[in-house]
Amino acid sequence: MNRLRRIPLDVWFEPIIILVIGIGYFLWYRSTTLTETEQASLGWSNLQTTILSHIKLTVVATLIVVVVAIPLGILLTRPAAKRFEPLVVNIANIGQAAPAVGLLVLFTFWLGTGFRTAIVGLVVYAILPILQNTIVGLRQVDQRTIEASRGIGFSSARTLFQVELPLAVPVILNGVRTALVILVGTATLSTFIGATSLGTLITTGVTLFLPKLLVSGAILVGLLALIIDWLGRLVELAATPRGVS
Repeated sequence: MNRLRRIPLDVWFEPIIILVIGIGYFLWYRSTTLTETEQASLGWSNLQTTILSHIKLTVVATLIVVVVAIPLGILLTRPAAKRFEPLVVNIANIGQAAPAVGLLVLFTFWLGTGFRTAIVGLVVYAILPILQNTIVGLRQVDQRTIEASRGIGFSSARTLFQVELPLAVPVILNGVRTALVILVGTATLSTFIGATSLGTLITTGVTLFLPKLLVSGAILVGLLALIIDWLGRLVELAATPRGVS
């Protein structure tokens, strides 16, 4: 019960918003007249493949970013590597500042088109939020708490894993959630380099002037982003140690 009381109101309302949009889209889809091209693209077998491809792009890119950014963020908060933090963060910031479409297209000259290129581009684009939040989360841990753990005989590694990281988890997970939402939206652009995603619906709708296909793609991307954001909030709240707000 105490854990439930800690859940902000917006976390309760978000699934309601998702349901309202989802039901509204479903009712519109059932009542509207579709062309043959729209029916082919929005038929469940094709749509399921498109949605799963989009989720696969997002999840794989996120996992790679997490594996790279969190250890790198931890390393940059250690005294031996602290001086490299501005350089590494600025390099990561270049990926975030660059236009996503331009970034993906540039990678095609190196890696060609397809899934692998899309993953590389998405990883470069989304590394900053997790890297930055890992550094911020570890830096905000009270130094007195760290000194106390060292005072009772904890090694540096044990202090990191049993004290610093648990206290930094909420901030780190917030970065992961931000990166996930960014990747859901950015993954739509992978269609320009030959990787299947919900962006395929949007580009087909624009190219063939099929507004219903365009609207469907945009709504489905929005719903996926909302669902991932909500699930991320739940994980973040569940992983937050008691007493940490």
